[in-house]
Amino acid sequence: MASSAPHDMSNGWEAVANKLIALREHSSVGVEVIRTWARNLSNGAEVLDLGCGAGVPVSTALVEAGHKVYGVDASPTLAAEFQRRFLQMSVVCESVETSSFFDRCFDGVVAIGLVFLLSAAAQRQLILKVTSTLKSGGHFLFTSPYQICKWQDNWTRLESLSLGKDAYLELFSEAGLILVSNYTDEGENYYFHAKKP
Repeated sequence: MASSAPHDMSNGWEAVANKLIALREHSSVGVEVIRTWARNLSNGAEVLDLGCGAGVPVSTALVEAGHKVYGVDASPTLAAEFQRRFLQMSVVCESVETSSFFDRCFDGVVAIGLVFLLSAAAQRQLILKVTSTLKSGGHFLFTSPYQICKWQDNWTRLESLSLGKDAYLELFSEAGLILVSNYTDEGENYYFHAKKP
Protein backbone atom coordinates (compact mmCIF):
# COMPACT_ATOMS: atom_id res chain seq x y z
CA MET A 1 0.00 0.00 0.00
CA ALA A 2 1.40 3.40 -0.98
CA SER A 3 1.83 5.87 1.85
CA SER A 4 0.18 9.24 1.53
CA ALA A 5 2.28 12.39 1.28
CA PRO A 6 2.94 14.09 4.62
CA HIS A 7 0.62 16.98 5.46
CA ASP A 8 2.17 20.40 4.82
CA MET A 9 1.87 22.13 8.19
CA SER A 10 2.75 25.45 6.52
CA ASN A 11 -0.36 25.27 4.28
CA GLY A 12 1.69 25.90 1.16
CA TRP A 13 3.97 28.64 2.49
CA GLU A 14 7.11 26.51 2.66
CA ALA A 15 6.94 25.93 -1.11
CA VAL A 16 6.94 29.68 -1.82
CA ALA A 17 9.09 30.80 1.14
CA ASN A 18 12.15 31.90 -0.83
CA LYS A 19 10.04 33.85 -3.34
CA LEU A 20 8.22 35.56 -0.46
CA ILE A 21 11.50 36.49 1.23
CA ALA A 22 12.80 38.04 -1.99
CA LEU A 23 9.59 39.97 -2.67
CA ARG A 24 9.28 41.36 0.84
CA GLU A 25 12.97 42.22 1.22
CA HIS A 26 12.44 45.91 0.48
CA SER A 27 8.69 46.17 1.05
CA SER A 28 7.32 49.04 3.12
CA VAL A 29 3.61 48.31 2.55
CA GLY A 30 1.78 48.73 5.85
CA VAL A 31 4.77 50.02 7.79
CA GLU A 32 3.10 53.34 8.65
CA VAL A 33 0.04 51.50 9.97
CA ILE A 34 2.28 49.27 12.12
CA ARG A 35 4.10 52.32 13.48
CA THR A 36 0.82 54.09 14.24
CA TRP A 37 -0.54 51.01 16.03
CA ALA A 38 2.74 50.48 17.94
CA ARG A 39 2.49 53.96 19.48
CA ASN A 40 -0.26 52.53 21.69
CA LEU A 41 2.30 50.25 23.35
CA SER A 42 4.73 51.16 26.10
CA ASN A 43 8.42 51.22 25.22
CA GLY A 44 9.91 47.74 25.16
CA ALA A 45 6.52 46.05 24.87
CA GLU A 46 6.40 42.34 24.09
CA VAL A 47 4.55 41.69 20.82
CA LEU A 48 3.50 38.36 19.31
CA ASP A 49 3.69 38.31 15.49
CA LEU A 50 1.45 35.51 14.21
CA GLY A 51 2.45 34.34 10.75
CA CYS A 52 5.61 36.41 11.06
CA GLY A 53 7.24 35.16 7.87
CA ALA A 54 10.82 36.39 7.61
CA GLY A 55 9.93 39.44 9.69
CA VAL A 56 9.89 42.00 6.87
CA PRO A 57 8.36 44.51 7.07
CA VAL A 58 6.11 43.98 10.15
CA SER A 59 8.52 42.71 12.80
CA THR A 60 11.23 45.01 11.47
CA ALA A 61 9.00 48.03 12.11
CA LEU A 62 8.15 46.77 15.60
CA VAL A 63 11.80 46.15 16.51
CA GLU A 64 12.74 49.59 15.17
CA ALA A 65 10.03 51.04 17.44
CA GLY A 66 11.80 49.50 20.43
CA HIS A 67 9.60 46.45 21.02
CA LYS A 68 10.51 42.82 21.71
CA VAL A 69 8.97 40.55 19.08
CA TYR A 70 8.06 36.87 19.35
CA GLY A 71 7.45 35.28 15.95
CA VAL A 72 5.38 32.27 14.95
CA ASP A 73 5.45 30.75 11.48
CA ALA A 74 4.72 27.23 10.24
CA SER A 75 7.26 27.44 7.40
CA PRO A 76 10.71 26.20 8.51
CA THR A 77 12.42 28.40 5.91
CA LEU A 78 10.56 31.56 6.99
CA ALA A 79 11.08 30.86 10.70
CA ALA A 80 14.80 30.29 10.14
CA GLU A 81 15.10 33.52 8.16
CA PHE A 82 13.28 35.41 10.94
CA GLN A 83 15.77 34.03 13.48
CA ARG A 84 18.71 34.96 11.26
CA ARG A 85 17.48 38.56 11.00
CA PHE A 86 16.53 38.98 14.65
CA LEU A 87 19.07 37.12 16.75
CA GLN A 88 17.78 38.66 20.00
CA MET A 89 14.14 37.78 19.31
CA SER A 90 12.34 34.46 19.76
CA VAL A 91 10.67 32.51 16.96
CA VAL A 92 8.97 29.12 16.83
CA CYS A 93 8.13 27.05 13.76
CA GLU A 94 4.59 26.05 14.66
CA SER A 95 1.02 26.37 13.49
CA VAL A 96 -0.42 29.66 14.74
CA GLU A 97 -3.55 27.84 15.87
CA THR A 98 -1.60 25.68 18.35
CA SER A 99 1.45 27.83 19.12
CA SER A 100 3.16 27.35 22.47
CA PHE A 101 3.44 31.14 22.72
CA PHE A 102 -0.24 31.27 23.68
CA ASP A 103 0.93 30.08 27.10
CA ARG A 104 2.52 33.52 27.59
CA CYS A 105 1.07 37.01 28.00
CA PHE A 106 1.79 39.84 25.56
CA ASP A 107 1.28 43.59 25.36
CA GLY A 108 0.33 43.32 21.71
CA VAL A 109 -0.46 40.78 18.99
CA VAL A 110 -0.28 41.30 15.23
CA ALA A 111 -1.58 38.97 12.52
CA ILE A 112 -0.93 40.58 9.15
CA GLY A 113 -2.03 38.62 6.08
CA LEU A 114 -3.03 35.64 8.20
CA VAL A 115 -6.54 35.61 9.68
CA PHE A 116 -8.38 35.34 6.36
CA LEU A 117 -6.32 32.26 5.45
CA LEU A 118 -8.11 30.33 8.21
CA SER A 119 -11.57 28.76 8.23
CA ALA A 120 -14.38 30.67 9.92
CA ALA A 121 -14.17 28.39 12.97
CA ALA A 122 -10.38 28.73 13.17
CA GLN A 123 -10.63 32.53 12.90
CA ARG A 124 -13.03 32.57 15.85
CA GLN A 125 -10.76 30.31 17.93
CA LEU A 126 -7.70 32.39 17.07
CA ILE A 127 -9.37 35.63 18.16
CA LEU A 128 -10.39 33.99 21.45
CA LYS A 129 -6.80 32.76 21.96
CA VAL A 130 -5.40 36.20 21.18
CA THR A 131 -7.70 37.70 23.80
CA SER A 132 -6.56 35.18 26.41
CA THR A 133 -2.88 35.90 25.74
CA LEU A 134 -3.23 39.71 25.74
CA LYS A 135 -2.49 41.56 28.95
CA SER A 136 -5.15 43.92 30.25
CA GLY A 137 -4.91 47.02 28.05
CA GLY A 138 -3.20 45.01 25.30
CA HIS A 139 -3.70 45.71 21.60
CA PHE A 140 -4.47 43.41 18.66
CA LEU A 141 -3.98 44.29 14.98
CA PHE A 142 -4.94 42.11 12.02
CA THR A 143 -5.80 42.43 8.35
CA SER A 144 -8.87 41.20 6.54
CA PRO A 145 -11.21 42.80 4.00
CA TYR A 146 -14.10 44.69 5.63
CA GLN A 147 -16.62 42.99 3.33
CA ILE A 148 -17.67 39.34 3.38
CA CYS A 149 -15.79 37.61 0.56
CA LYS A 150 -13.88 34.53 -0.58
CA TRP A 151 -10.96 34.37 -2.98
CA GLN A 152 -7.98 32.24 -3.91
CA ASP A 153 -4.74 33.26 -2.20
CA ASN A 154 -2.20 34.41 -4.80
CA TRP A 155 0.66 32.58 -3.10
CA THR A 156 -0.70 29.27 -1.86
CA ARG A 157 -3.74 28.98 -4.18
CA LEU A 158 -5.81 28.06 -1.11
CA GLU A 159 -9.18 29.60 -0.36
CA SER A 160 -9.19 32.79 1.70
CA LEU A 161 -12.21 34.01 3.64
CA SER A 162 -13.14 37.35 5.15
CA LEU A 163 -16.02 37.14 7.62
CA GLY A 164 -16.74 40.85 7.11
CA LYS A 165 -16.60 43.79 9.48
CA ASP A 166 -19.87 43.05 11.30
CA ALA A 167 -18.85 39.47 12.05
CA TYR A 168 -15.45 40.55 13.32
CA LEU A 169 -17.08 43.12 15.59
CA GLU A 170 -19.35 40.37 16.94
CA LEU A 171 -16.30 38.19 17.57
CA PHE A 172 -14.62 41.08 19.41
CA SER A 173 -17.69 41.44 21.61
CA GLU A 174 -17.74 37.70 22.31
CA ALA A 175 -14.03 37.69 23.12
CA GLY A 176 -14.17 40.80 25.29
CA LEU A 177 -12.30 43.09 22.89
CA ILE A 178 -13.27 46.59 21.81
CA LEU A 179 -12.64 48.10 18.39
CA VAL A 180 -10.22 51.01 18.59
CA SER A 181 -9.79 51.90 14.94
CA ASN A 182 -9.59 50.71 11.35
CA TYR A 183 -6.82 51.55 8.89
CA THR A 184 -6.15 51.08 5.20
CA ASP A 185 -2.59 51.03 3.87
CA GLU A 186 -1.14 51.92 0.47
CA GLY A 187 -1.70 48.34 -0.72
CA GLU A 188 -5.42 48.67 0.12
CA ASN A 189 -5.11 46.19 2.99
CA TYR A 190 -7.78 46.76 5.66
CA TYR A 191 -6.79 46.59 9.34
CA PHE A 192 -8.77 45.97 12.52
CA HIS A 193 -7.29 47.42 15.71
CA ALA A 194 -8.86 46.04 18.87
CA LYS A 195 -8.02 46.42 22.55
CA LYS A 196 -8.50 44.28 25.63
CA PRO A 197 -9.96 46.56 28.34
